[in-house]
Amino acid sequence: MSPFLFFLMQFAILAYALVGGVFLAFSDFIMRSLSLTGGVGGVEAMQAINREVFRWVFMALFLGMAAVSLVISGYAAISLSGPAGTLILLSGLVYLVGCFGVTVAFNVPMNEALAGMDLAAEATQTYWTGTYLPRWTFWNSVRTIACGLAAMLLMTGLLWLTQSQTRMV
Repeated sequence: MSPFLFFLMQFAILAYALVGGVFLAFSDFIMRSLSLTGGVGGVEAMQAINREVFRWVFMALFLGMAAVSLVISGYAAISLSGPAGTLILLSGLVYLVGCFGVTVAFNVPMNEALAGMDLAAEATQTYWTGTYLPRWTFWNSVRTIACGLAAMLLMTGLLWLTQSQTRMV
């Protein structure tokens, strides 16, 4: 394995964990806190969060890791074999499906629906409490687990790979 790929995989472990940590904060206490604001406070705050997320480091990391996951999975599928290769391949796929895919299929459509809602409308509060909060948080928790699992799979696969290469020498 090239030093570049080895470094990329180490970076990916950290990045998967960082992205998962952001998702964990939302599932663990941010969404619960927003639900307690009463009135339109939670909706207004989430609308602002959804606008601001595009302007900062998180989005670059989140999107960049989709591309990195493709590279890692592709490399594992083509160049690696055995349990280490399988774990490394799965790590990228878990991020792509469980984090990126879930975001595109579930969280983003709910964010877009919320963004177009009028804060004063009763339908907005109904959507916020009856649909958005429980469903968005559920799918966000799926993303949290997927990021943690991707980090664990990649770390285990990389350790397995380096240990098996050390034994061969």
